[in-house]
Amino acid sequence: MTSPAIDTSRVSITIGLCFLVALLEGLDLQAAGIAAPGMASAFALGKLQMGWVFSAGILGLLPGALVGGWLADRFGRKRVLIASVALFGVFSLATAHAWSLPSLLMARLLTGVGLGAALPNLIALTSEAAGERLRGSAVSLMYCGVPLGAALAAGIGIAGYSGDWQRVFHVGGAGPLLILPLLLRYLPESNQFRATAEATPNLRRELFGQGATWLLWLSYFFTLMVVYILINWLPSLLVGQGFSSHDASWVMFALQIGAAIGTLALGLLLERLPAWATAALVYLGILAALAGLGLANELTGMLVAGFCAGFFATGGQGVLYALAPHFYPVRVRATGVGAAVAVGRLGAMSGPLVAGQMLALGAGSAGVLLASAPGVVIAALALFRLIGRRPA
Repeated sequence: MTSPAIDTSRVSITIGLCFLVALLEGLDLQAAGIAAPGMASAFALGKLQMGWVFSAGILGLLPGALVGGWLADRFGRKRVLIASVALFGVFSLATAHAWSLPSLLMARLLTGVGLGAALPNLIALTSEAAGERLRGSAVSLMYCGVPLGAALAAGIGIAGYSGDWQRVFHVGGAGPLLILPLLLRYLPESNQFRATAEATPNLRRELFGQGATWLLWLSYFFTLMVVYILINWLPSLLVGQGFSSHDASWVMFALQIGAAIGTLALGLLLERLPAWATAALVYLGILAALAGLGLANELTGMLVAGFCAGFFATGGQGVLYALAPHFYPVRVRATGVGAAVAVGRLGAMSGPLVAGQMLALGAGSAGVLLASAPGVVIAALALFRLIGRRPA
């Protein structure tokens, strides 16, 4: 039986529009970090209160991913994606007009819900438009918009952005709202979803009746734990090692550029190498990058290690996103991917907390980075076992 012909123009439009959404998502995810000094000054917030502001956005990602995926399998990927983009656009603008700490926390929480709901729909739309043969490179091409958006935010930090803190959120809110007409007019709904829209899924059997779900969750949890330790703590760890804040910004920029290139390159490799070989490359690369970040003592070496950390850690996250759709039938695909993303967000929340506790106990920068290695090994073992199973 031959595979159905792929409409290349439809695939290109889907990937292009989903890439734009991913770019804006990456920018918005980093916006709070760029605006932090201005927000702290405007609302007279201490470090603990700023921690709550950061955590509110991350917390919103978890229910957003769960609910966004579940709704997409019932009402369509396009509808839920458009609603998600509108939600994080509106509440990013609302962040700029917050009048108190409670209103600021609520705006960040609801922004996070919108961002979280968007990702499983981006993955489902892209993977289903591209088809099984091109799924890896298509999802990776789309997802590299996230680190590129974050790199844009890091570039703003390098440039010494000194405008009003609200402007970052004006940009982060206006962008999504401006592309809504494009999504409404040009983004096609998934043909695979249309073909199975009348089917009633059995979530308990189709999600949890196979071991793939639990293995996927393990890989997502520990991989995102390491990624978010790097995103949240690496600048502070670098300053603790004697680097300047400006040097730390350059290392973070290198990390995000490495993430964008790694996401695309590893997605292409996923189509050309056995999946186990790509997974081995990813997790060996993460371990080497963590060792480099912990042991490098001059800027050039740290830039290289930062680039490699982004390439393999965030790039490996892109590989997980590309693999996940293979393990679920269409009628529960967005739900399955959304649940895995939500579990990954738990890792994203716990990683920075664990690192902070270790620093408080005197582990030091190198100790925190090297202590991440067991989580990397667990994620790798789970992924190898997962790859050995036949996709749904």
